[in-house]
Amino acid sequence: MVTQISHKAHVRAILVLGVPLIGSHLAQFAVTLTDAVMLGWYDVQVLAQQVLGGMLFFTLFIMGSGFAWAVMPMVAEAESAGRVTEVRRVTRMAQWLSVLFGSVCMPVFWWSGPLLLAAGQEPAVAQGAQDYLRIAGWAIFPALFVMVLKSYLSALERAQVVLWVTVAAVVVNIVVNYALIFGNWGAPEMGIKGAAIASLVVQAVSALGLGIYAAVVTPEHALFARVWRPDWEAFRAVFRLGWPIGITNLAEVGLFAASSLMMGWLGTLQLAAHGIALQVTSAMFMVHLGLSNAATVRAGRALGRGDLHGLRRGGVVIIVISAIMVALTVALFLLAPAPLMALFLSPDDPDRAAVVAIGVGLLAAAALFQLVDAAQVMALGLLRGVQDTRVPMVIATLSYWAVGVPISYVLGFPLGLGGVGIWLGLAIGLALAGVFMMWRFWRISLPRLDAAGLVSAE
Repeated sequence: MVTQISHKAHVRAILVLGVPLIGSHLAQFAVTLTDAVMLGWYDVQVLAQQVLGGMLFFTLFIMGSGFAWAVMPMVAEAESAGRVTEVRRVTRMAQWLSVLFGSVCMPVFWWSGPLLLAAGQEPAVAQGAQDYLRIAGWAIFPALFVMVLKSYLSALERAQVVLWVTVAAVVVNIVVNYALIFGNWGAPEMGIKGAAIASLVVQAVSALGLGIYAAVVTPEHALFARVWRPDWEAFRAVFRLGWPIGITNLAEVGLFAASSLMMGWLGTLQLAAHGIALQVTSAMFMVHLGLSNAATVRAGRALGRGDLHGLRRGGVVIIVISAIMVALTVALFLLAPAPLMALFLSPDDPDRAAVVAIGVGLLAAAALFQLVDAAQVMALGLLRGVQDTRVPMVIATLSYWAVGVPISYVLGFPLGLGGVGIWLGLAIGLALAGVFMMWRFWRISLPRLDAAGLVSAE
């Protein structure tokens, strides 16, 4: 008989795990955020270049993170079920898959200029993005290594260290950016290339910090001993669970990347405003992403214990917590959009007023999709916790690309709504995904686990 866990205990456990994960995601996001703020103060044109370069890097990075995110439910279930050896095996092979994926990405980063030109971007913006990626692209290797260790430590409910290492990375990024973007403290003024160097340094420092911690605090798993030795069974298991997560990530991030490309067709000021508004909405999304990760770990542990009742109750609790955060976010976007946009621009920038005016409309549209965006990421977290990833991949791909992108284009261009129309299309795609994924978890995945004989506490 599995001990029943109360709602209060679920709330406490979710917050103990979720708050550090939210903090770490916000801190990780702050690395990108400080790039945007400091480059926006440096030059709006340079900011537009970094928006495109950063978009391409993040798109491939988040796709490759699928193998790292597969570690979270697999380690959570294995640890809860007492299968210690499996913890080491899947974490190591996720590292292998991350290195292989990063190697595939490097040619794309190196020759990104022609790709962006073919996508209809202005030559100067495309060239600046390529300059950025030829340096920052190398950060894909330590960045994916960091994601594997974050998933591993989070699954073991050691999320505090993830937060502190990421906060330290933000500080490093600000210092290196300040020196190399503007040429302070005797350093050369490198603009966008300085931001790229800072990103590479930050990821390397983060990887080193988490690697040392994991080796010292969890010696029983011996993560780095004989790491060169293949384990093809674990390799295949991580690949099977991870590639649908990667495609799902790609489908969602690609939706926003497509919106960035469409905004680029409208003009540089529209793209800069879009980049800033996307930074603001993404910061709020990090809260739900951290809760989604907590949902994955808690669901994986419930699966390992054979606790269907706890899985259901924990799912309800974490969705309610996410909904409360949605209400606060919507109020912020509707009541204070202009001050949020103005944070990213120099008071002396002649384009400041125009960029802020465009961004206010985008944030109003963003307020509409906060609920559905939170719903779909929470459903994904729960589904991944019970290792259900392939059907959600199909739902995401169809919702975002068969519905969201076409509607964004139609609203933005033929119907003449511009940037606001593009963002309304995003909302519709996210809404469709949220509805079907929630239905999948509650009406398909849970009944299937019940039918399979998962023990339920009464």
